[in-house]
Amino acid sequence: MQAIVLREIGGPQNLHLEEFETPVAGPGELLVKINAAAFNRRDVFITQGLYPGIVFPVIPGSDGAGIVAAHGPGASGPDVGTSVLINPMIGWGDNPAVWRADSALLGMPRHGTFAEYVTVPAENVHPKPARLSDEAAAAIPLGGLTAYRAVFTRGRITKDDVVLIPGIGGGVQTFAMLFAKLAGARTIVTSSSDAKLARAKALGADVVINYKTSENWSKDVRAQSGGGPTLVIDSIGGETLAKCLDIAKPGARVVIYGGTTGDAKIRPFSVFWKQLDVLGTSMGSPADFSAMLKLFAEGTLEPAIDEVVALNDVPAAAQRLLDGDLFGKIVVRVAS
Repeated sequence: MQAIVLREIGGPQNLHLEEFETPVAGPGELLVKINAAAFNRRDVFITQGLYPGIVFPVIPGSDGAGIVAAHGPGASGPDVGTSVLINPMIGWGDNPAVWRADSALLGMPRHGTFAEYVTVPAENVHPKPARLSDEAAAAIPLGGLTAYRAVFTRGRITKDDVVLIPGIGGGVQTFAMLFAKLAGARTIVTSSSDAKLARAKALGADVVINYKTSENWSKDVRAQSGGGPTLVIDSIGGETLAKCLDIAKPGARVVIYGGTTGDAKIRPFSVFWKQLDVLGTSMGSPADFSAMLKLFAEGTLEPAIDEVVALNDVPAAAQRLLDGDLFGKIVVRVAS
């Protein structure tokens, strides 16, 4: 089969399209023919060596939509020929609060979806919502799962919330905004790009703030939110997280799923005096995935897609993701 293979660290240029042995479904597994896959920042981090436990060679890619090609011994799940979507969180376990120590994401160390075929545990394969194309469905899994858990499960959003989503443009933050709007909440998003803010506004953001051109973006957020946001979804960390804690309304929830700018120097006073709930989250449970998928199956919700590229364009697309010049998800069309 054709696959994107990483054999050494050093950046996106080390992703190469190769002929690779087609996998065979083992006990309890399904073989899925991938029609479309999608990028996550994790895929680029792996090429840079910024992820624990990297093994070589590896086929990256956590997101994928396709067709069930075969059942392994003892496997149940969707019939051969069924259009499906893959939950990339392998082996979460029985505790909805936290994953098992031996759980992992598809795409490293287990081979992922940037290939014509992939094997996954049968319980991770779900029928694809009929209303979605393969490209739209492939854009959803990891970003949608992470955002769903941050917004609903951990963030406990209500229609009365004012939600701050700093750094709009990436896949998860874009899903977070879409979910917040679906819940009926008021949304405030920030970015240094007017183009990204325009896209966010077109998708329903109530307030958009350019933190580069604003004299004081945190002061603007406080003014636009009526005394501070009641829910913050942050992946930036650093000074941004510190400011989010400072401006959050008393009793607010601050949900953190990443820290792209590094550690934050925070004032404990901001947390204890205002009785904030600071909540960590990563990926999501099987129940989170099923509930998230239901939102896309039953409504009119669509993921934000930046562009669709061919399999042989993956290295260039990975570099573009690294550069941060995108809004929403980069989708990879695998099937010809």
